[in-house]
Amino acid sequence: MQKRLLFTLLSLVSWTFVQAQIQTPEQFLGYKPGDRFTPHHRMVDYFEHIAANNPNVKLVQYGETNEKRPLFVAILSSPENMANLEEIREDNLKRAGIVDGTPSTSVPINWMSFNVHGNESVGMEAAISTIYTLANPTNSKSQEWLKNQVVIIDPCINPDGRDRYAMWYNQKMNTILQPDLQSVEHNEPWPGGRANHYLFDLNRDWAWQVQVESQQRLKIYQQWMPQLHLDFHEQGINNPFYMAPAAEPLHEQLTDWQHEFQDIFGKNTAKYFDEMGRFYFTKERFDLLYPSYGDTYPMYNGAIGMTIEQGGGGRAGRGGFNAIGDTVTLSYRIEGHYTAAMSAVEVTSSNADRLLAEYSQYFQENSSNPKGKYKSFVIKGDSNPAQVSKLLELLDKNGIRYGQAGNRSGLRGYEYQSGKNTTFSTSEEDIVISAYQPKAVLTQVFFEPNPQLNDSITYDITSWALPYAYNVKAYALESRLDPSKDFEAETFTPNTAGKTPVAYIASWEGTRDAAFLAALLKQGIRVKYPEFPFKTEGKSFPAGTLLITKGGNEYVADFDKKVTETANRFGIKLETTMTGYMEEGKDFGSPNIRVIQAPKVALAGGEGTSSLNYGEIWHFFEKELDYPLVNLEMQNLGRYDLSKYDVLILPSTWGGGLSKAAEERVLDWVRGGGKLIAIDGALNLFANKEGFDLKTYDSEEEEKEAKKAAESLAKEERLAPYLQEERLAIAGGTAGAIYQVDMDITHPLGYGTLGKFYTLKNNSDKYAYLTDGVNAGKISSNDSYRTGYIGYKIKSQMGESMAIGVEPKGRGELIYFVDNPIFRGFWESGKLVLSNAIFMVGQ
Repeated sequence: MQKRLLFTLLSLVSWTFVQAQIQTPEQFLGYKPGDRFTPHHRMVDYFEHIAANNPNVKLVQYGETNEKRPLFVAILSSPENMANLEEIREDNLKRAGIVDGTPSTSVPINWMSFNVHGNESVGMEAAISTIYTLANPTNSKSQEWLKNQVVIIDPCINPDGRDRYAMWYNQKMNTILQPDLQSVEHNEPWPGGRANHYLFDLNRDWAWQVQVESQQRLKIYQQWMPQLHLDFHEQGINNPFYMAPAAEPLHEQLTDWQHEFQDIFGKNTAKYFDEMGRFYFTKERFDLLYPSYGDTYPMYNGAIGMTIEQGGGGRAGRGGFNAIGDTVTLSYRIEGHYTAAMSAVEVTSSNADRLLAEYSQYFQENSSNPKGKYKSFVIKGDSNPAQVSKLLELLDKNGIRYGQAGNRSGLRGYEYQSGKNTTFSTSEEDIVISAYQPKAVLTQVFFEPNPQLNDSITYDITSWALPYAYNVKAYALESRLDPSKDFEAETFTPNTAGKTPVAYIASWEGTRDAAFLAALLKQGIRVKYPEFPFKTEGKSFPAGTLLITKGGNEYVADFDKKVTETANRFGIKLETTMTGYMEEGKDFGSPNIRVIQAPKVALAGGEGTSSLNYGEIWHFFEKELDYPLVNLEMQNLGRYDLSKYDVLILPSTWGGGLSKAAEERVLDWVRGGGKLIAIDGALNLFANKEGFDLKTYDSEEEEKEAKKAAESLAKEERLAPYLQEERLAIAGGTAGAIYQVDMDITHPLGYGTLGKFYTLKNNSDKYAYLTDGVNAGKISSNDSYRTGYIGYKIKSQMGESMAIGVEPKGRGELIYFVDNPIFRGFWESGKLVLSNAIFMVGQ
């Protein structure tokens, strides 16, 4: 009894000391929350202050950004839970079946992520207020709630974008609150603070983990696998507040409990908003389908994921007028997010036991009886090995298990390439991914050929099946097919430098090979490629294979060592030949053996261009190819000396396009031998204009027929009910429809594709076959459609259209990509085609 009393007295002294030491945000920062935007480093200082003065708060740095800002989470709970923190974490993985064993603790994990979009800047401010309340020992409610959960707070997922916005705004804001939205502080310049350093939208990168922030965050997320995940955002200034429950379409894999808890949270939060007289909405706009969001990804990993959207955004700044003349202040927005965060902590506490029970049941049921139509997926061993390797990397990042298929016959499944059910066999080289595993739901979502849409109005793309994104041969089976044994990756045997061969021969199959080529070119090593297949010393190779010949590289010191060591760095097996005389195909001295000149590449960006597409290309060059790139301003193309560059890339654009002076300078540069690569919306700069072969219609008659049909449809629709307006509009668009593109493998753009590429259409653009150019990639017919939403008004028009083409112009060429080939950096197979355009075409 005396020991217990002593412990109690010591605890009271300790908590009194903590209370005296912890400063409020205003005391620490020197201003009231909402008076200005807090720089990221000052937020870090405050979280460190809290952790230093409260033993029940633990900070864990899980990485850093491209601009070297720290990424960390704060973990806090009751003293008893913090003492057992590692056991609680491991027990949670046991509940999911990720590690073996029986849990001995019963504490759910509540993870809250703030500021994934940098200029949705209230998030980090709300995180500061949230951690103070939870860490404050005098707040009896929060301390009681923490007994029933571990709270993990990621205060800023996107520090680089956040500081880009906050630093700009703090420089531009008026001292006296200025809510006039025409004022400069309410109008961010391009590219804005939404995205990260490489201008990626991190809220679309959870599953794909292309960006360093996502890669590092998902490692620690997989170590905890929470029961609840809240993702805090902002929406337009004229919207009030959005909270779960989510809108349709809701993926069919979501459980009744996941829906029910969203409703529990929504009603509890609404109670507080009603008391404050604040407006809100639920069950609209923000759906649960695309798997790479901060709400859907946790959902497909057994948690309840929820998006929270406060009205305001970067436009609101410190305070701005909305459409009805009210001033939406930063402090008001902080209050909204803070209230939702506290509500989440409250409902987690009151539903702790059920959260854990339903979580355990989720993994037990799905791993033993997967819900989705397709139970197993087979990747054929004769698929492009570079793409298979990249696909397996993605599965590893997401904790999805796979193995070797073994020799089996008489199987039947959906063939992704043909879009039809067929009979097939497997071999020892094939890979099988069974849905009978802990990550059952995520596996089925990643590979499902046709996601079921219970509503066509969606917030994002509607198809993403990995066999299409990676362009691998694959089947989906409705029956269970377990691996015959664990997957054993082929052991790489390092290349060794010996007697110099006539040529080293390397495959051209994926991003790895393009990065290898880039590394050789940067070292001044001459590389060639054959325009025709060839056979030497009994081995056959396709057109586009890389040739690193002894002839032409005599001047390179340590030639053999440099080539073999570079190949080893990328894991590339080199073949060799001791003769330039081919058994089949062209000899190595033929004019049809092309030299790859190291191109000087420029990328245009700035106002009028898609910052996201710009960022995808920028990231591809710097982080995947590791190849130099010059970044130019689109609006200044008319005054640059373009003769310095061999390749100019125009990302997707909108608006007025190029100025007259810029257009003339760019076209003169192309005629003089330049190579211009236009992507997505950038094609509008040339389409249907005099002097260009890029046309929407093949003839005047076709154009007249299309116009007549559109006019007839418009007459029918003018009497439609007003509330059908949105649905009629999307009937003329697309949301990530996948089409098979037939590639011309005799043209450099088709090298490495084996004749097929799958394009992800996010625009309704359709172009006729080029008359005077090369239709290197074409949608041959309407049967080329594979999956994803595309409106009925345009679906029938997509057949017999150009998808990737080359138009000669003087001594140069224009390369057209109707769709973005490297969408969000996860459309892996398109990186090879883009590399063809950069390095191969025009050599």
